[in-house]
Amino acid sequence: MSQTLSVQLASVALVGLGEAGALLAQGFAQAGLKVKAYDIKMVDAALASEMRSRAQACDAQMCETLADAIADVDLVVSAVTASSATDAAIAVAEHLRPGQFFMDINSVSPSTKCKDRDAIAGAQGHYVESAVMAPVPPYGIKVPMLLGGEQAQALSTALNALGLRTKAVSTETGVASAIKMCRSVMIKGIEALTVECLTAARRYGAEQAVLASLNETFPSMGWLEAQPHYLISRVAEHGRRRAAEMREVMETLQDVGIEPRMAEATARLQDAFVDAMAEHGLPYPHGEDFDWPSFTDKLR
Repeated sequence: MSQTLSVQLASVALVGLGEAGALLAQGFAQAGLKVKAYDIKMVDAALASEMRSRAQACDAQMCETLADAIADVDLVVSAVTASSATDAAIAVAEHLRPGQFFMDINSVSPSTKCKDRDAIAGAQGHYVESAVMAPVPPYGIKVPMLLGGEQAQALSTALNALGLRTKAVSTETGVASAIKMCRSVMIKGIEALTVECLTAARRYGAEQAVLASLNETFPSMGWLEAQPHYLISRVAEHGRRRAAEMREVMETLQDVGIEPRMAEATARLQDAFVDAMAEHGLPYPHGEDFDWPSFTDKLR
């Protein structure tokens, strides 16, 4: 068994500066860390300027290469897409120095996390998986995270001292991600069921009666208040990303011999909803209150 380390964090590199990566970079900078960043978009001259501006807004140094980003930092955080998680871990491992920490926050299956761990371990780095248990906005670095791995507790202690909300749940890689993936069967399944249920009810003119009935059965869920708007808005705003995560959930279930019937249906619905939005030229109404009846009416 590996000895638990005492971790001091003064610098961090974000690999991937999308929405989540940018918010984490900003939070780390505000916590007093030196923050560097790299994004694969830096190889595209047309996008590089945009990425530099995004990094500047986060008080992060955007680096031209991955090697420059991770050189001499205490912690590397991988915040890429699910499909790129293992490629990112392999690429980081080529430049990682022994003893550096690598935290993988990507929403992928436990088996994928284990592949990522093996890549980092091959470079003598310390791999810690992170399961992000809520949307990063509006929490930023205070978003709840479950950590796993041999040095999960050591990193959790150091991160929490900076204001993060992490909890080490296992010394084994994969357990934290399994918690997130299994939870997603329920959470994203409820979103998908709400879309299908209320879209059909709306077209029959029965939505008020259906919502009243749901509220009577589940009175604490807010069916007569904001809950339906929120659940459908999550699909409208993040359906493509959530569908990708549900395909990771499918792999998670298949790895333990469970046929992912509900997870597969949820992924299909999330994708189909975004496809319908694109077909109708209907963007997500950022900056406005989301109203599910009027939004779904536009998809008829």
